[in-house]
Amino acid sequence: MGQDLEQSICGFKEPFIFWFWSRAAGDADPARVRGMRNVQDISIVTRDGRTLRGYKLESTALAPQHGYLLVVQGNAMLADQIITDFQTFADIGYDVFVFDYRGYGRSEGRRRLRAMLSDYREIITSLDARGYASRSFYGMSFGGVLLLDALRDDNGATLLIIDSSPSRLSDHGCPPEHDPVQNFPSHGANALVIVGQRDNVVSPAMSHALVERARQAGAQVVSDPTFGHPFVDGQTRRRFEVVRDFLKRQRGDH
Repeated sequence: MGQDLEQSICGFKEPFIFWFWSRAAGDADPARVRGMRNVQDISIVTRDGRTLRGYKLESTALAPQHGYLLVVQGNAMLADQIITDFQTFADIGYDVFVFDYRGYGRSEGRRRLRAMLSDYREIITSLDARGYASRSFYGMSFGGVLLLDALRDDNGATLLIIDSSPSRLSDHGCPPEHDPVQNFPSHGANALVIVGQRDNVVSPAMSHALVERARQAGAQVVSDPTFGHPFVDGQTRRRFEVVRDFLKRQRGDH
C-alpha cells in the first residue's frame, strides 16, 4: 500500500521537484516553538504507516471556541517556521493545525503528490473526529492545490481560503483531475481566493483561470496590488487581516 501511494504520477521529474522544494524548506528546528505555552507537538500515523508531525496552536480566546483552522503551507515551508505567525487566529477562537509535508521536516515518507493528497484527507478526517463545532481551511500556494483536491468530494460545512495557488498542475505533467481549477467547489459562497499582483512565484496569469472559476462559483476574490507570495512579500500581517476578517464575517461576528 505504501509503495502505491509513493509512486510518481506527474512524470519522471516529480521526485526531483519535491526534493528541490524540500531542500529549500530547510531543516526542522523545534527550538523555534520552544517556550510557546499554547503550542503542542502533534502527530498522525497514515494508513501506509508514515508518521506526519506538526503543531497545534491552541485557542487563547476568552470567548467560546470557534473550531479548527487547518493551514496547508507552501512547498518550501515547514510547520515550525510559521505556526507562531497564526496567533491572531488563536486569539479569535481557533485551534490552528500545521503539519510538515510527507518527507519534509519531521515527517516520514517519500515526497509524492498522490501520498500527500492521501495524507491531507486523513488529517481532515482525524480533525473532524475531534468534535469541533466548525472547520476552516487555509491553503497557500501548493497548499491550496492539496486542499482543493483533498476536499473535492467533501460535503461538510467548510470555510475555505485559497491564497496564491496556480490554476493547473497538468501543465507540469500531472493528471488533469488534480488541477485546482477543476476542484474548486461549485458553490463557493464560503470561500475566499487571494491573488497578489506582485507575486513572482505564482503569477496572476498562472492563477487567472482559478480566479475566474472562483468568481463564477460566488467566492470572494481579493486581488491585491501590493501582495506578492505568502510569507515572502513582507505583507503577512495585512494578508492575515484579510483572512481574519473573512472568517469573522462568515461566522457572523460583529
